[in-house]
This record gives sequence, structure tokens and C-alpha cells, in this order.
Amino acid sequence: MTHSGTEHRTNPLKRIHERMFLEYRKGQMGYATIAIIGQSCLGSAAAMVLLMGTLDTAAQMILLFFVTIFCMAFNGAVLAQLKPLATFNLLIMSVVFNTLVILFHII
Repeated sequence: MTHSGTEHRTNPLKRIHERMFLEYRKGQMGYATIAIIGQSCLGSAAAMVLLMGTLDTAAQMILLFFVTIFCMAFNGAVLAQLKPLATFNLLIMSVVFNTLVILFHII
């Protein structure tokens, strides 16, 4: 409730993000370890699908650059022990981007 007595509605995606982040923060060391393995595998699958695709070479290399950057950014954030929120957001960005690359090249 807000000061005016009305309910404060939050975005459902924001609530999901908040709940997932709280769970991630509770077991950060374990989740970060599992996430490095998972998102690295997803990134390598995205790179494979991308290089097997029919895009021209310049577009392939640009997308491959971003796939690599997102994967390395999360891995570096975990190794540098950045704040949990920054690490978690990088994980989400990496997984979403790599999944979109895979889906767009499969369809």
C-alpha cells in the first residue's frame, strides 16, 4: 500500500526478476558456478548455429562478437566478484541474447 491507501502495482516481470535475484543472492557461489557452465554452453551453441547459418560474413562476425562479449562479461563479472545484482543482470542478458540468436537462426 502507498501513503494514499491505494495498492502499488508492480510489473510482473519485475516481480519475477526480484524473486529470482533473491534466490540467486542466497546461493550466489553455487548458482554462479552452475551459471558459468550453462551460459558458456549456450554461448558456444549460439556461436555454432551462427557460423552454420547463411548470413553474410560481416553480419556473422558482428553477431559472433556480441555472443562472445556477453559470455565473457558474465564470466568476468563472476571472477571479479562484482555485486550480485550486476552479475545476475549480466547472466540474464547473456542467456536472452544467446537464446535469441539460436532461435532466429533455427527458424
